Amino acid sequence: MQRYFVSDENLSGNTITIKGDDVHHISKVMRMTPGATILCVSESGKTAVTKIQEITNETVSGTVIEWIDEKKELPLKVAIASGLPKGDKLEYIVQKGTELGAHEFIPFIASRSIVKWDEKKSSKKIERLQKIAKEAAEQSHRVVIPTVCAPYKIRELISYAQKFDHKIVAYEEDAKAGESSTLAKIFTLANAGDSIVFVFGPEGGFTPDEIEQLKDHGFISCGLGPRILRTETAPMYALAAVSYHFELLR
Repeated sequence: MQRYFVSDENLSGNTITIKGDDVHHISKVMRMTPGATILCVSESGKTAVTKIQEITNETVSGTVIEWIDEKKELPLKVAIASGLPKGDKLEYIVQKGTELGAHEFIPFIASRSIVKWDEKKSSKKIERLQKIAKEAAEQSHRVVIPTVCAPYKIRELISYAQKFDHKIVAYEEDAKAGESSTLAKIFTLANAGDSIVFVFGPEGGFTPDEIEQLKDHGFISCGLGPRILRTETAPMYALAAVSYHFELLR
């Protein structure tokens, strides 16, 4: 059943109104007609089985058949902080990270980030990334759309990250040295409902100064197995590890 996210302002009793790009998707792409059934997810994460009543050029309106309780989200709220990578790698991280359950994406400008963030185009870039997250959330049957932040500087990232229960930085030098137990130890200390932020460097990795700054502010440095992972692969490893430990082993 096709899934769509709707804002609370478009919920009125048992009536749901869909607007924007989703109207085109329903009518032109999926070629649905009145009587078709879809899933509508509210901002609070509640899912309604909805029967379409009317389709116009501007809106799709439907009636709630029933509200269902879905358990789709990771037991922990996981944020992925990525040093700005080259090309479309950030789009990949947002798309695949959403499918794997990330709750938030935090790009940051690292010393070795090659790409330069254009402030004039920032709002459009974030809008595109947020759209990618929305579509990936629909595809993977999430009940929450992850948030994509505008890029922070390293000090801003450190300040923002203080709200998380667990702060981890993946450091390739730890992997090269054979470190393999820290991540597992952190998982044994974490509980369902906790928040965790993983920080990953850009293609060139972290500078020693960046690692020291992060460690000085409570980040724990660890390796992700014996292999050196690409900047777009490492977040997927971390999210898969969280899912395995907190979902499949429980």
